[in-house]
Order: sequence, then C-alpha cells, then structure tokens
Amino acid sequence: MSNSSQPINKDLILRENLALQRTILANQTTLLAFLRTSMYFLVAGLSIKNLLNVPGHIYYQVVFYLIAIAVLIFGVINYFRHKKKIIQSEIHIGNYKLDFENK
Repeated sequence: MSNSSQPINKDLILRENLALQRTILANQTTLLAFLRTSMYFLVAGLSIKNLLNVPGHIYYQVVFYLIAIAVLIFGVINYFRHKKKIIQSEIHIGNYKLDFENK
C-alpha cells in the first residue's frame, strides 16, 4: 500500500513509462546512427584507392579508417553513458510500480 493518502494518477504513470521507452529507443537509434556514420567512413577509406590515382593515397585511407574507429568508439561510449543516465532517471519516477500493483 502507498504511504501517501492521495490516489495514484494512472495516466501519469503510463505517460512516464512511455516517455522512458521513447528515450530508450532514441538512445538505440543514436547508436545505430553512429554505427552507420562509422561505416560510411570505412567505405570511404576502402574506395579512396580507386578514386585517387596519386601516390600517398594510403595516408588518406588511414585517416578515414581512424575517423571510422573514432566515431564508432565515441558512439558506443555515448550509448552506455546515456543508458546509465536513463537507468538512474527511473529512480526519480518513484516507487510507482509497487503502488500501482497494490491498487
């Protein structure tokens, strides 16, 4: 039973739960966008040899590969950092699950 004497607003609980789910999906979408961008730089590095007929094209390839790796690492770190913040934000919603199940 809830310690407060006020009734639980079930619409508010549903709205908060749905907002949390949207935030989780947005975080996953952002990770996939970083992965896609990383793959674009990887493909650019692979195809630069055919596009440029200059000596030293290997340096351009290495630059594109390094950018691809950096974007991928940043995206993964960003994903887990935001995932941790999302999990911590569930605490601020309160103990609504226990209150909701008891009513």
